[in-house]
Amino acid sequence: MTQPTALRRVPDVFRPFRVLDACCCIGGGTEGYRRAFGPSCHITGVDIEPQPDYRGDAFHQRDAIEYIRAHGHEYDFIHISPPCQGEGAPTKGTNKARNAAIGRTYPRLIAPARAALKTTGRPYVMENVPGSEVRKDVRLCGEQFGLAVIMHRYFELGGWTTVQPAHPRHRGRVRGWRHGEYHDGPYVAAYGKGGGKATVDEIRAAKGIDWSTDHFRLREALPPAYTQWIGTAYLASRALEVAA
Repeated sequence: MTQPTALRRVPDVFRPFRVLDACCCIGGGTEGYRRAFGPSCHITGVDIEPQPDYRGDAFHQRDAIEYIRAHGHEYDFIHISPPCQGEGAPTKGTNKARNAAIGRTYPRLIAPARAALKTTGRPYVMENVPGSEVRKDVRLCGEQFGLAVIMHRYFELGGWTTVQPAHPRHRGRVRGWRHGEYHDGPYVAAYGKGGGKATVDEIRAAKGIDWSTDHFRLREALPPAYTQWIGTAYLASRALEVAA
């Protein structure tokens, strides 16, 4: 016999905590949120490119902003890392003029991503590079987690807040060639190739990502330690709200 709808409906307390990782790449951010939220959460990745090494529970090859507009309200927590090529130093000053001269243009996705996120009514995080237009609510650095990459990243928090963690002094330089001079140091350059920049194995070790060997995607991926910190901070903020 068919049960009444009210009896068939599963109470929210029994469903997993649903996380959306938009512009997910191979899922460095996804892995961090898994560690923070626990194995019972369900994490969906969305990326405009195929991601055969994606780390989460489900994946959709879609435009991330369009997906957030259509489905963002179905999730409990949303993270997005808009592509940084249109943000930061590579599109500023003389770099901007050089890009214009050779006809290279990049989409500016932070403003439309923010607008889409706000329509969902869900707590969110938007991550990007220094020099971008994300609100600088939190800055994280690999040195805060003992990683062999510096990789400063900023996080805009929507619908919740937390305290900026202390930023420890860097232990030295990034290894590699700079202006014809080679420098050694405790950090590797996890971007580009040549000039002493990190190999696949070095990036895997430096970021704590052991499930991919794709050099480009490893360079693009967030270290899981970053989003583990963000996810833990979000849970702490929710606990304070409940206590209040």
